[in-house]
Amino acid sequence: MTDPIKAQNWVLQRVQPHLQTRITCITVGNEVFKTNDTQLWSNLLPAMQTVYSTLVDLGLDKQVTVTTAHSFDILGVSYPPSAGAFRQDLGEYLHAILNFHAQIKSPFLINAYPYFAYKDKPNEVPLDYVLFQPNQGTVDPITNLKYDNMLYAQVDAVYSAIKAMGHTDIEVRVSETGWPSRGDENEVGATPENAGLYNGNLLKRIEEKQGTPAKPNVPIDIYVFALFNENLKPGPASERNYGLYYPDGTPVYNIGVQGYLPELVYSSASSKNALSVSSLVILVIAYLISA
Repeated sequence: MTDPIKAQNWVLQRVQPHLQTRITCITVGNEVFKTNDTQLWSNLLPAMQTVYSTLVDLGLDKQVTVTTAHSFDILGVSYPPSAGAFRQDLGEYLHAILNFHAQIKSPFLINAYPYFAYKDKPNEVPLDYVLFQPNQGTVDPITNLKYDNMLYAQVDAVYSAIKAMGHTDIEVRVSETGWPSRGDENEVGATPENAGLYNGNLLKRIEEKQGTPAKPNVPIDIYVFALFNENLKPGPASERNYGLYYPDGTPVYNIGVQGYLPELVYSSASSKNALSVSSLVILVIAYLISA
């Protein structure tokens, strides 16, 4: 989406008519650096710039910002958090993207899943540490900051990586995090009980407007993945079971926190099903790079 005409048409058709739904952010692509397509890597920033220029031309740039979402493995170093650093092969791309974020004051988005760390090394990663349960935590040997959960450590590692590239004025937001309620036999920890603890404890912390140990005065903006199970999604069983709800609106598990989730009303009329969802924050994800 480096073509200004295509970008303008997309915004006019897909964003402007729906601003009453509280659209605040367009993410250009999702986990682009997880691919091996270096041409796609090179197109990412120009696409972001083109979409932003379109928003400016339409007078929407104060209401809607532009960013992109990254997988956590863009980091080459994530522990300790204060030593966080991006992968060397991504340096030139991320440096330019960070300059763009600083220029337009848009957030840096990261998809962070402590579940993956636990699944891969269940004998080394304490379950309570990744589920926000009481635990002894870990201490960063460089800063002496104590972490009682992995998600906050991951976010601070990203802040450190950004700082290492010369920026201290860019906010990090978690564009995806969650825990699967089911998985294949080799997907350790994918249970309704663990999913309920992770998301329930996370929502409590969001309500408390907590910051991380390195950024205690900056409440973390977090999007929980996902609202619904996705029964047609390919891959391991866990990929189809991140939802808080089944498609018919019934909860997958008891999240343990009354009043945190929107009320879903499922109705049937004239052989058509309607699902109404209240109190949702809507994030538009735009896969625009190769369009």
